[in-house]
Amino acid sequence: MPTIPPVSSNIIEMLARFCGGINTGPEISMLLLQARLPDPDPQITKWKRLHNAFATFQNKHNASDHIITYVKLALDPARYTNSRDLYLTRIGEVNPILAFIGLEFREDGKMYRVDKAKTLSEAVLRAQRLRTLLEQRNVHGDILKFAESEIASDNYFHTVLEAMKSVTAKIRSLTGIYADGADLIDNTLLGKKRCLAINPLKTASEQGEQTGFANLLKGLYGTFRNPTAHEPKIEWHLSEEDALDVLSVLSYVHRKLDNAHRI
Repeated sequence: MPTIPPVSSNIIEMLARFCGGINTGPEISMLLLQARLPDPDPQITKWKRLHNAFATFQNKHNASDHIITYVKLALDPARYTNSRDLYLTRIGEVNPILAFIGLEFREDGKMYRVDKAKTLSEAVLRAQRLRTLLEQRNVHGDILKFAESEIASDNYFHTVLEAMKSVTAKIRSLTGIYADGADLIDNTLLGKKRCLAINPLKTASEQGEQTGFANLLKGLYGTFRNPTAHEPKIEWHLSEEDALDVLSVLSYVHRKLDNAHRI
């Protein structure tokens, strides 16, 4: 990333407080060295140590690029291989700060340039854009709950994956059958084995709705659940528009299941 202009003293303090809250003293020593930042006061409080390191660099070089490098290093995905939810939470915490300087950190471990936020409300809403859009669509609460961390970090890919899991969890809870994907649908909603109905199943139209609903779910599992579960994220592109549409369909599925009954 090219040299980044100086940032305000408030931004330096907020980034120092954020990084001081997620790094130990030894980690700070290592990361300052890797980011090629000075360490003028290694014995003081962590966030103040980082504040002095950041401010000293910026005052000397009239740039903040190494400060941003430190943030990237502190949020290196490799450091969170066993704590993905924590990783997504921290991305959600740092992005409102970065929004004021026109940057955004994403799950791939890279910084991206974006339009600068002009107000605190804009910065917070931008950092939780996906949740805002889903709430505007009145998406089912189980999706918001099940994919909370993914939604908070605007992660379209994993939000859809977790939303599919929320449907699986609900069907298992309603039926006690712990199959997965198409097998779960075949054993709960289709054919002679079915034990769950979304309507009274008394008319041809109701029978058709049940079959169509089951096939819709099988299609969703085949299209979204399986590829997203097994393919590397970099090879699976899911746009915001597509994610919102899929999540709206899954919200419809949840509402149907809320009114389903055992047979």
